[in-house]
Amino acid sequence: MGKALMVQGTSSGAGKSLLVTALCRIFSNLGYDVVPFKSQNMSLNSAPSIEGGEISRAQYLQAIACRKKPSVKFNPILLKPEGEMRSQVVFMGKPIGSVSARDYMLSRKEELFRKAMRVLDELKERHDLVLIEGAGSPVEINLKDYDIANMRVAKHANAKVILVTDIDRGGSFASIVGTMELLSEEERELVMGFVFNKFRGDASLLKPGFDYLEKRYGKPTLGVIPYVQHRLPEEDSLTEFPKVKGELHIQIVKLPHISNFTDFEPLHWANGVDYVTRAEEIEGDVIIIPGSKNTVEDLLWMRENGIEEAIIQAHREGAFVVGICGGFQMLGEEIIDEVESKRGRVKGIGLLPAKTVFTREKRTNHLEAEILWGKARGMVVEGYEIRMGRSVSERPFSVITSVNGAKTLEPEGAIGERAFGTYLHGIFHNFEFTERFFNFLRLEKGLEPVSVEGWSVEEEIERFAKVVKKNLDMERILGELGL
Repeated sequence: MGKALMVQGTSSGAGKSLLVTALCRIFSNLGYDVVPFKSQNMSLNSAPSIEGGEISRAQYLQAIACRKKPSVKFNPILLKPEGEMRSQVVFMGKPIGSVSARDYMLSRKEELFRKAMRVLDELKERHDLVLIEGAGSPVEINLKDYDIANMRVAKHANAKVILVTDIDRGGSFASIVGTMELLSEEERELVMGFVFNKFRGDASLLKPGFDYLEKRYGKPTLGVIPYVQHRLPEEDSLTEFPKVKGELHIQIVKLPHISNFTDFEPLHWANGVDYVTRAEEIEGDVIIIPGSKNTVEDLLWMRENGIEEAIIQAHREGAFVVGICGGFQMLGEEIIDEVESKRGRVKGIGLLPAKTVFTREKRTNHLEAEILWGKARGMVVEGYEIRMGRSVSERPFSVITSVNGAKTLEPEGAIGERAFGTYLHGIFHNFEFTERFFNFLRLEKGLEPVSVEGWSVEEEIERFAKVVKKNLDMERILGELGL
């Protein structure tokens, strides 16, 4: 039976996901057969698994850090918020229904937790170490009795727990003390020690606080992780969207149900992006409508708030308009949806020659495609799709040449006048494509061409893991685990 190490946080956004990612790579580099696990994740950022299912983007990244193919076993329960206190429930990669928060808590949670723990047991049997990520805070008083992602998991797996806090936010010592006080005595015993994350300054100045925690709880501080600029995808929208007007003014509509916004990280790093929520803000050189968990409802939201008309007007005045996945569907002529929103036939924005019909079967695949859009025609790109819509267009954006490694020829997306739409999540992570797209627009604006600096997730994981390893007491952690 393998070991289990769990990372819990004093709050959402404390840094659990990336600390687990770093530990995955550190233990993998030490030669251990390690896998990630999170029993339940609530996120609109998802990715395809090796089985063709859907998992959280965080566990997808952690699998890469472990040098494993991403599996639904690493994230058995995925909740995708739909609004009005409802979520789509994805179990072992497949949607199994849409439920209210109350109904899920009272009727479905326990059954799914038991199944998830069987998956965790299987992972422990097959691997040296399972690195488990918690969710939110383990001591939310109103939720603790129903919590299936923190201490119940640790107790089931007999896992040692690292408690991490975000010191950049302030109040980190108080948040650790508050968390420890609200844990039961049995739960406190599972805590191995504390990690302070995102620190800027002289760590020696924190020593009085470390001494207090060790004296009060008998637990050491295992490390202080400095604030690190990195290009690893963030877990969720708790990370504030930056508003940056670069030389190209790239605007992204921040939809109520925005999903897979990690698509736009290369644009943020290479130029800057400006997230907008009001019609009067629409004025960019490029306007992007991103993916959505509820395409039709977000389209109607844009229509009701004047954003749709503002985009059409900006397009008339020369703005280039792009749609990714749900955004592509919205930009077409018509959507027929009897599945997600159940709104039936809905008129699209009409900037792309495409029509979309929603089906109950969700496509979740890794893709390779050949671009048909003029400025990058013939370029081969990689990406992934997570969608329930099926779209047809006489002017496709690309031809899919490979689905999960199997050869195919399938048109996707659409090209319009100064507009395109695609189902390819991750299109801008193809840096040569992004460079050509940028320079086409820069030339129009009278700007000099630029080189878009590429980076690899693999290199970013390794770089971040080295920082974490340098600042963690790995000898103590290994000793506590008996490794």
